[in-house]
Amino acid sequence: MAQLDMFAADSLPEPSIAADPDRVRRKLGALLSEAQEAGAEGLPYGRRRLIETLVPQMTRWLPDDEASRVQRDFLDALSD
Repeated sequence: MAQLDMFAADSLPEPSIAADPDRVRRKLGALLSEAQEAGAEGLPYGRRRLIETLVPQMTRWLPDDEASRVQRDFLDALSD
């Protein structure tokens, strides 16, 4: 008997592929605060590139209008 046959297929939990929007909002808020606090000095290049990569991906879990607003806020913060 194969090892996988010993376990019922329906006893395995389904993997969750949905992000918690509240958690995404908290993380985006922390990133936005970091970008805004950097001010005129700006963020180190590597950190800025990371934020520019993460924000569009993370905002996919938010409603469209909120995602657009958050992306706009980041553009404003990173362009200062």
